[in-house]
Amino acid sequence: MEQELISKKELLELTGISYGQLYRWKRKKLIPEDWFIRKSTFTGQETFFRKQQILDRINKIKELKDDYSLDELADLFLSSNESSAVPSPNPKIALQKEELIKRNIVSEMTLNLYLQQMGDRTVFPYQQILCVYLLETLLKTGELSLDEGKMMLQTFEEHYKKFEGKKCDLIVTRKMGVSSIMLVSSSSEIHFDNGVKIVVRLDVARCIEELNLKLK
Repeated sequence: MEQELISKKELLELTGISYGQLYRWKRKKLIPEDWFIRKSTFTGQETFFRKQQILDRINKIKELKDDYSLDELADLFLSSNESSAVPSPNPKIALQKEELIKRNIVSEMTLNLYLQQMGDRTVFPYQQILCVYLLETLLKTGELSLDEGKMMLQTFEEHYKKFEGKKCDLIVTRKMGVSSIMLVSSSSEIHFDNGVKIVVRLDVARCIEELNLKLK
């Protein structure tokens, strides 16, 4: 499925950034060279971008640039720019459950839901931190019910290891009030029968980027 493109002019107008900012971020490797797509138009050569991809990246840069240097952001984005791989869970990272709340990784309500469903624990290794962070992200959308949140926890715990080192999406669907939760490769196109609503499709690699910033 061909992705929607946006011209450089439209991008600058939509995001409010300047030509200089865009190319400074390119020089700093916050925006990869191959994201700049040159195409022939009736006015000559113009630069385009994959719309959702570039908007997500610019919004993330604008959100984080006051808290992190451009070099730090470049390091963060580098792994996902270079290949389809994503950072592997770091076995050295573990947090006490109180730290998850103190460091604003999850809310107390989300943590309690996790502990009720998955069992009490005092220390969270990286994969469990990621799991509860994904739950927090989904609940914040307002689209996920608590029962669906519990289903998501079971699905992630049982199947995420199959996707370690690969980009994947977490998808929540509903049909006639019945929910389904699945993990799929990010590049996969999925087609459902009529009546199935995709409630949310969450980019797990992007959540890992966000989580890694919080853990720095």
